[in-house]
Parts: sequence; structure tokens; C-alpha cells
Amino acid sequence: MEVNKLYCMDNLELMKQLSSDSIDLIYCDILYNTGRKFKDYVDRLGTQKQAIEWYKPRIEEMYRVLKNTGLIYIHCDWHLVHYLKVLMDEVFGIDNFRNEIIWYYDRWTNSSKDFTRCHDTILRYSKTDKYTYNKQFEPFSEKSQHKGSRFSKHNEDGKLEQHYISNKREKAMKDVWNVSILNSQAKERVGYDTQKPKELLRRIIESSSNEGDLVADFFCGSGTTLVVAKELNRKYIGCDISERAIEISNSRLIK
Repeated sequence: MEVNKLYCMDNLELMKQLSSDSIDLIYCDILYNTGRKFKDYVDRLGTQKQAIEWYKPRIEEMYRVLKNTGLIYIHCDWHLVHYLKVLMDEVFGIDNFRNEIIWYYDRWTNSSKDFTRCHDTILRYSKTDKYTYNKQFEPFSEKSQHKGSRFSKHNEDGKLEQHYISNKREKAMKDVWNVSILNSQAKERVGYDTQKPKELLRRIIESSSNEGDLVADFFCGSGTTLVVAKELNRKYIGCDISERAIEISNSRLIK
């Protein structure tokens, strides 16, 4: 299969044509099985059991095509995350589970009987313990900046002062990510339902691949994964069964 190209087809059929151990990083914002009908697709796979039966051969193929140094990120929500976690443990091995990343975002809705749901879940697995990881950092909160690396030094008047080794005052990134959801006014918006922000994919691609690596998204939707991969000098393969998704993704890649 050619790289830096999009394929409009069933992703299972595409993956069957890919060589084993050929992909450095997989990110998939999958069907959540919400039962909702969006403008561009219907998010319905049946019961939870039927959904997992549909996903099983696809997850197995993702395992096959992923390199031993690779990582996979499966983006979902509460509808299937527990069932997918069990499936991923079976296919990738429970020892290769790396993170359950919580993507937290503000959402202005009211619920009379429940807490407002404001997060998605991203399951992160490797194939071996030799996976690629470029450590990521995030700033301390204003109240916690004193926790950064620092040392004491006397000034010219002989008074002891605190100095930070790095003015950035950053800490290792945690597994709860507060990345803003795209609103209707966001410049990134391309008119595709459930489009994900570039910042979310930037964190994943920068941390889990290097320049020249091959990134695959088998549920590419509006193409955010592919756009960010291209911006970060990675190769990519994108797939979606929707012709409109491929048209939108191609248009963004050209721009």
C-alpha cells in the first residue's frame, strides 16, 4: 500500500493488505456505538456484544500491522470503553497496557438527574516494552510553580534567594488532558461532526513517534490525525468508508 495516501474503503479490508510490523503509531477515534445519527455517519453497531464482535478482527489486524516499537491509541467513551479494555487486554496483552487517558473538556449542558459528562477515554497500548516515547511536559499551575526544580543562591546583599533551573517550570504530562473541544466558531472547524482538535493529536503524535515514522488512522473522519502527522514530518495512511470524510481530509491535507 502507498503511504501519504487516503483510502475510501472498509478499514478491515485495508488492514489485510498492509504488511505485518509496518506501522509506527495507530490512532483511531472509533465508532462509540451511541446509536446517534450524525450528519456524516450513523454511530450504531448493535448491542455491546455485536459491537465487540465487529471490533475484534479489526483490533487483531491493528496488532499485526503495528511494529514492536509501536503504540496504539483507541479513542472512545463510556458506551464501549470497558468492553474494549477487555478486548485490548486479550489481543495486546494486559502487560502491554500503558495508559487510560482521560480527555476532559468543558461542555455547557444541563442535566437534571446526572453529573454532566465531560470526558472521553483513550486506551493506550504497546506491542512490547520497547515502544517509542518522547517525554512530554506541561506547565505547573500558578499555585504550584514552586514545585519546579530550583536551587538557593545568595544575592549581592548576601540574602538567600530561590532560583529555578528552568524558567518554563514544567512537569511531566499526566494522563488527564484538559484540551478544549472544538466549538462552532473554532478556526479548525471543517463542518464534520465529532471533529477532534489538532492539539489532542499533536500530543499523541509527538510523544509516540519520530520524524519519518508512519502514522495510521483507520477511522480518519475529518483527517485531523493525518494533518498533524504531515505538519510534524511523519508519513501517514488514512482510511474511512465515507466518501465525504475522504474529500474533507484530502482538502485539509492539500491546504
